[in-house]
Amino acid sequence: MAGNRRLPVDPIAEAKRQWIAHGWESAAAGMTAVTSIIRAQQLLFARIDATLKPFGLSFARYELLRLLGFTREGRMPMASAIARLQVHPTSVTNTVDRLARDGLVSREPHPADGRAAMLVLTDEGRALVERATLALNAEVFEQPGLGDDDTTELVRIIARLRKDAGDFTDPKPQPEPL
Repeated sequence: MAGNRRLPVDPIAEAKRQWIAHGWESAAAGMTAVTSIIRAQQLLFARIDATLKPFGLSFARYELLRLLGFTREGRMPMASAIARLQVHPTSVTNTVDRLARDGLVSREPHPADGRAAMLVLTDEGRALVERATLALNAEVFEQPGLGDDDTTELVRIIARLRKDAGDFTDPKPQPEPL
């Protein structure tokens, strides 16, 4: 893979130099930030994909299994899964279809809404997602490529970017229990 070969120059730094040379200095820092984030995502996804490949999972399939695995009973409405995964409903439907075909999830009628479906994690799905999570923790999440302080600061900065873009709002304070 081309990503394994170290380049003699950082192409993003070169792009910034070109941006400035072409008179776009006011956009150069932003272009550098955006393309750096995109490249970092590519590098992290390559690690994730390599870790999940032995389990026969894509990251989308893993995310859905993990989401169901976090629920008390291993089930949730399809609409809730779509909202939490923040992807197009068709993508979730296609992922569920593949997971159901492989016996990792099943669909059941919603108990209160005849038009809706419940997604249910099978025993095989639960076992697989637990093994995959152990591998991701060991091979990616415990060592993301940054020290603890840098990791914390990066998460803070990206959370601020996401919040300012309207991705989420701070939760309202909960009243004290009675």
